[in-house]
Amino acid sequence: MIIFLIVAFVFAALEALALQKNWFRLEVIAKPGVMIALFIWLFTSAGLSGALLWFGLGIFLSLVGDVLLMISLDRFFLFGLVAFLLAHVAYIVGFNIPIPAMDFFGIVFAVMIGLGGARVIRRILDRLPATGQGRMRLPIIVYSTVISVMLLSAMMKLTDISWNASAAALVSLGAFFFYLSDIILAWNKFVAPIQHGRIYNIGAYHLGQIALIAGVITQFS
Repeated sequence: MIIFLIVAFVFAALEALALQKNWFRLEVIAKPGVMIALFIWLFTSAGLSGALLWFGLGIFLSLVGDVLLMISLDRFFLFGLVAFLLAHVAYIVGFNIPIPAMDFFGIVFAVMIGLGGARVIRRILDRLPATGQGRMRLPIIVYSTVISVMLLSAMMKLTDISWNASAAALVSLGAFFFYLSDIILAWNKFVAPIQHGRIYNIGAYHLGQIALIAGVITQFS
């Protein structure tokens, strides 16, 4: 049902407009609308059996995180972080059914993600005491580890012969944008304000989720 993909893009565009204009009433509709459209698209196109159940759960948990952070980015940040952490865990499980063998390229991907992510996370962690957010150190370390594993799990589909090449490319791109969106959010909140950072954060997040689910549907439908 490609119509739901179109609906997801429309809601994503409306969310960007809502953030730019600071129209909270529009955001209340548009932001959850993206994930609801993606869930319906997944369900109607491929179902929710096997690995797909975990991707559906990932969408639902992402929706919960969206709502919490939309209500208050500061007051519910930790709760939103937990919701998205669980969403990434669900995606990790989905990508690893069945458990793939670690090959040479998997090791290369792991090193690339580990080294690149470690440099950014170190900068974020170093700024926490100055912003009075020292208690967030452990949650951020745990979260960054889990999202790195999610990105690695998606990228390993590029060398998995059981995966369609287009599907593997889409989930890898989607996972990367999802990863990037969280980096933007954390940098904007803990290191230094980024001009239009919230728009870039949500834009990358929605592109990531859309590409990831598009890849899953391409593979399993």
